[in-house]
Amino acid sequence: MKFALGISAWALFILSWHLLAKSSLTPDALLPTPGTVVTALYDLIAERGFGVDIWQSVKRILISFAIALAIALPLGILMGSFPVVESFLNPLISPFRYLPAPSFVPLLLMWLGTGDGQKIALLILGVVWFLVTLLMDNTKAVREEVVECSRTLGATKKNVLWHVILPASLPSYVDTARQMMAVSWTYLVIAEIVAATDGIGAMMMRAKRFVRVEDILAGILVIGLLGLLFDLIFRLLHRLWFRYLY
Repeated sequence: MKFALGISAWALFILSWHLLAKSSLTPDALLPTPGTVVTALYDLIAERGFGVDIWQSVKRILISFAIALAIALPLGILMGSFPVVESFLNPLISPFRYLPAPSFVPLLLMWLGTGDGQKIALLILGVVWFLVTLLMDNTKAVREEVVECSRTLGATKKNVLWHVILPASLPSYVDTARQMMAVSWTYLVIAEIVAATDGIGAMMMRAKRFVRVEDILAGILVIGLLGLLFDLIFRLLHRLWFRYLY
């Protein structure tokens, strides 16, 4: 039933888009039909090397998210496990969540140039501060009675951290990573529109210069599909690794 409702919602959305594009309310050049967008996407991949752009974007997302996770995970675990670490680091890290990552673009261009380093750094800045806070909250969500029970049985702080807190928090860590991966995809176009020669964002900027709206919409469609694919991968991994939760 839920699957059928989801399919119905998408069918209604595509039908509405088609009817709006065919109506006299919108010029054909500014709102192509869904069929035109799909045809443009096929042409981009088959004739214009868009597959390389897609791979470059996926690579940047994977590298940047892996680095952000490598920074945020130990900080989140330590801040969630030890109040003194939280008291020291949280006042420093929390304000950075309110700084828009695109505002760092001029600095990153001056520091790192126009290559992949600048784009990856922007993608890291877009998610790392939120990751730290969310992973800290995941760690703090471990039930206190479980921790106290392990201490009563003689576990040291190190044992409590490795054998109680981490296993209990791991399902939440994976779910948090899934949610923040979606946020990382939202910064992709911003990262790739500045001095980029490849990637989905760069293709969309080239299409803008020639007013090829169907190519821009094809790029948006690909980002959405890739984001959905990664979300499904995380969900599958969650089910495989933590079957006891299902």
